[in-house]
Order: sequence, then C-alpha cells, then structure tokens
Amino acid sequence: MQVTDLYVSAPGKAILHGEHAVVHGKVALAVSLNLRTYLRLKADTFGQVCINLPNIDTFLSWDLSQLKQLVTYFHGKRDEVQCLDAELVRRLREFIGVSNGSLDTCSMATLSFLYLYLSLFGSGELPSLTLTVWSELPTGAGLGSSAAYSVCLAAALLCASGAIPPPLKEWEHTARWCQEELELINSWAFQGEMIIHGNPSGVDNAVGTWGGMLRFLAGKIIPLSRVPLLRILLTNTKVPRSTKVLVAGVKDKINKFPSIMVPVLDSVDAISCTCEKVLSEMTCEPITGEHYNILEELIDINQHHLNVMGVGHPALDRLCQVTLAKGLHSKLTGAGGGGCGITLLRPETDSLMAQSTVQELKDCGFDCWETSIGGPGVQQHSAISVKEEILEILNYY
Repeated sequence: MQVTDLYVSAPGKAILHGEHAVVHGKVALAVSLNLRTYLRLKADTFGQVCINLPNIDTFLSWDLSQLKQLVTYFHGKRDEVQCLDAELVRRLREFIGVSNGSLDTCSMATLSFLYLYLSLFGSGELPSLTLTVWSELPTGAGLGSSAAYSVCLAAALLCASGAIPPPLKEWEHTARWCQEELELINSWAFQGEMIIHGNPSGVDNAVGTWGGMLRFLAGKIIPLSRVPLLRILLTNTKVPRSTKVLVAGVKDKINKFPSIMVPVLDSVDAISCTCEKVLSEMTCEPITGEHYNILEELIDINQHHLNVMGVGHPALDRLCQVTLAKGLHSKLTGAGGGGCGITLLRPETDSLMAQSTVQELKDCGFDCWETSIGGPGVQQHSAISVKEEILEILNYY
C-alpha cells in the first residue's frame, strides 16, 4: 500500500442546457454541483477489506482469503485501463449473490468497488483496508451520485496502489491531480459506471473528474477551462421517473412532428451555445447584470422547449411558479418528468430571500438546497479541510 490514510471528494453534476436534445446530436452543457461525495481510505492489518456506506445503510467486510480466490489471473496493468472484464464481473455477481437480474443500489455500489479493488490490486498482494463513503447527493435523482462515488473509488484506489501519487503537499488543504492522472482516474471511474449503468455516456464521471463545465456533443466530451461559479437552488421534486420512457417519448414526438420538433432541437442547441459564450465572457471581463439577464432568459426559453418536448411535470411547473413569484428563474435538469430543477440566484440575491424560497419549496414537499455550480472536480483533502460533520462520519467507522 502506497498510501495509508487518504481523503478524497468528487462533485455531483447537473445538466445546465441541452438535455434530451443531446440524444439527437445537439450540444449539452453539464456542470459540477457543489454537493460532493467524500471518501476515506484507511489501511489496516486486520486481513479484511471493509466498505462502509452509511447513506444506504451498507456495512460489508470480506476476508482477504475469500477475495484472493476471485483473482485467478492478472487483469492488466494498474496504469492502463482494459475493456470491462466480463468474466470478473460475472464472478463478482456470483460472489455477492446477484448473478441474475438487475441490481439494487447496495449491490451496484458493492460490485463496482470490488471490481476496481481487484482490478487494481489483483496482480499482487491484496491489501487490507477500510473504505468509508458519505455523500451530500441524493441517490437516483439524476445528479451523478453514482459517478461521484466511482470517481472517488478510482482516485483513492489508484493512489493506494501506487499507480498515481497523492497530490497533496504537507502544507496544503486540498490538491488536484495533473491532467494525465485525471484521465486515468476518469477511465477507471467509467469502468465503475459501466458496472452500475451498463451503457453510460461518460458525462457524469467526466464532470466528477474535471469539475467546472463540460461541453458534450455526439459522444465527444470537452472540459471547458474556465467557468464562473454560479449560485443556484437545487430542488428535488421527489417525483420518480423513467429516463428511458421519457427519451422514447421525445423520439416519438420527433418522428410524429418532424417539421415542428427539429427546429425545437435546433433552438435548444443554440441555447447551449449561447450560454457557453456568455459564461466564457463572464470569466474574462467584468460580470454585469446583463450577463445574468441573458442567462435567466435562456433558462426560461429552454424550460418552455422542454415542456414542448413533453418532459415537463406539474411538480416542475410548481417549482417554476414559486421561484418566478420571487423574480427567480428555474428549469428542470436531467430527464424531466419530475426529478430535479435548478434556479439561478443572482449575486445580489440576499440569503434571506434564498432561505425563504427554499422554505416555500420545502413546503411544497420538495427537497431543496442552496449550492453552486462550476466548482472543482475530484480532489484530495487534508482532514482539516473536510467539513466537520462529514469528517465525523468518515472517522466513525
């Protein structure tokens, strides 16, 4: 073990503009959320591997002798990512007792951890360690919680295996890896996401790795070097939805009314590109009220387009009404049909106004947080830089 005690975190993600249109070859903008997943990896000498996931009441441990039986051949070099090893996945599913059917959250988290652990350490002596994860992100809300988990796993296990060095210097509170190391973290995190989601786009783990904002077009992901940090309210309507059903519904509508729907998709594409241009301007010249006026108008136009696509929901309409009554502008983020929405807060929006809006949205039965978008991707922390209440949880187990 190259590292004996390590704290890392990675952000969640939201789609700023371009959801659904991205499936049809248009630009989407994904941004990091300043709601993060935190992980502590601690080496020990108990001859066991333990994983603690208190968010989902999961506390598991295995003897190293059990895990060694699963490693009958070398799966590749730690600093290279092979194709997903279907045989190892099959063995692991059998090992944790989910060889058939779909996985629940606990099984997915367990499977992705064991896969990365055995892939990165399987060629040598398996180390005894305890891994504890705590997330500020709700699961299953389309906010990239599984990707933030996979990114934290990849970064911590790559460090522990010696494939990448820990970036934190003695005098620093937080530090980030270099570009080449981030690419390796992202590649292994994508393996974790493949185990959890089957065929992910790669956007969520890329946002978790690089943070900031990413431009996604036709399968190509480009991290944008600089974006302003924007205050937002993030609201979870808690209305469940099926992304697959919503995506299929949009496709049907396009097939039925191509002359109406294709211009809508083109317009969403133009919204994404205009927003990208405005955010880029905000990083290299003084930020003005006009910049925020444009961002608010783009949010309103895009929300109307998403309703035209048929992915709105009365709960999302309620969110937009509550916030608009206070002069704030909101749109859904992600698949729609319920799920989550984001509300832009201007710099001059005072905390009392934000708090009263949060309370009104909670009174509607929603969960709501004030947070920000555009923050850093995966990073290593000193213990002192982790929020006290989170540190307490990570150090408890």
